[in-house]
Amino acid sequence: MKVARLYLRVSTDGQDLQRQERLIAEAQAAGHYVAGVYREKASGARADRPELLRMIHDLQADEIVIAEKIDRISRLPLEDAEKLVATIRAKGAKLAVPGIVDLTEVSAEAEGVSKVVLESVQDMLLKVSLQMARDDYEDRRHRQRQGIEIAREQGKYRGRRPNKALHERIMALRKGGYSIAETARLAGCSTSQVKRVWSGRPGHRFISQP
Repeated sequence: MKVARLYLRVSTDGQDLQRQERLIAEAQAAGHYVAGVYREKASGARADRPELLRMIHDLQADEIVIAEKIDRISRLPLEDAEKLVATIRAKGAKLAVPGIVDLTEVSAEAEGVSKVVLESVQDMLLKVSLQMARDDYEDRRHRQRQGIEIAREQGKYRGRRPNKALHERIMALRKGGYSIAETARLAGCSTSQVKRVWSGRPGHRFISQP
């Protein structure tokens, strides 16, 4: 039986992971044993996502990483994205993501020139997919900046509203004794956001936190 670990990600706390939950049943129906499900609400353009790092730490040889799309794994610049994938491969695991043709089993049985060609094609397809994920991220950012600029010119831009529910969750976790890293993981946000919210509490004076 093949062992799989599922990585489910959306970019913001306001988005829902529910659609991606179907991957669990699909993996099981395909005959996989699901060793772990890692749910995260963080930008794919960040390399320091707690659940992603936890999944990579947990990976064992011959396991499979399943995600809905390659952009769930990474929207990083190509060089950083390739390093991330190399880290997963270094654990002896492989990616199973729609849109990426997996030639590893075929290339493992091939020899000589055929093996080199298959491995090169696999790397090229992966590189193209990672670059497309990054390009889409950059396009979205560009359109967002354009929209903000137009709103400013029209006097309609008021800035991003703070996520009250997330802030309250962060405060509750920190007051409950959780570290910044633990709070970020449980709240589904970045450690930098935890620090910003925690340092902005009433009566706070800056003290280095663990």
